[in-house]
Amino acid sequence: MRESPPVSGWSGVHARGSSLAWAIAAALAVAACGQNAALYDPSPEVLNLEAPDSFLVDIETSEGTFTVKMRRQWSPAGVDRAYHLMEENFYAGARIYRVVDGFVAQWGYSGDPVLDSVWRDHGLPDEPTVASNRRGVVAFARGGPETRSYQLFVNLVDNERLDRLMSGGVEGYPPIGEIVEGLEVIDGFYGAYQERMPSQDSIRLLGNDYLRRDYPQLDSIISTRVVGYWR
Repeated sequence: MRESPPVSGWSGVHARGSSLAWAIAAALAVAACGQNAALYDPSPEVLNLEAPDSFLVDIETSEGTFTVKMRRQWSPAGVDRAYHLMEENFYAGARIYRVVDGFVAQWGYSGDPVLDSVWRDHGLPDEPTVASNRRGVVAFARGGPETRSYQLFVNLVDNERLDRLMSGGVEGYPPIGEIVEGLEVIDGFYGAYQERMPSQDSIRLLGNDYLRRDYPQLDSIISTRVVGYWR
């Protein structure tokens, strides 16, 4: 389902062809030599990294900074993944590409199709929804079983119906954290593209080149920084 609930958007056009596969392999080899090698080639240890019981992360955006408290008891697998991606600044440059007034703001694509392709193959196990999707609560988007990977959304209003909403045969969107400072920032995200939302297939294939060209006013994430934690 791609219309109303936040979803990961995996259905639709997929890149194929030996030339593209070669290009991705070559890009991975180059990227693995850089400072974010752990992102482009995650080891089993990285994929199984356990986050603190809770942690604070500052998310700096073009609209301002808000702070999220992640709670591992809400979604252990989800918070473990978020901790690693936030620590490695995976979302730096990511556009907040879906803003629906009175509903959610969603981001996740890094802007680099090669990097996104790596993490799309590492879906998380499904977990029950133990907290509620209230205003300011953050959760992973998904479109079916074990499709949570890197796409996140924040609830702009109380969306308790998402706690039990079925998506691809899976019930609910398990929260992973809540905004504890800067809640007003999310209200300022640019949302004038609601009548013509970006295509997730195009973002997946073309990254930020597509968004800069066709959706230049989207807000973006500048950096993520873990600023405290509890074990």
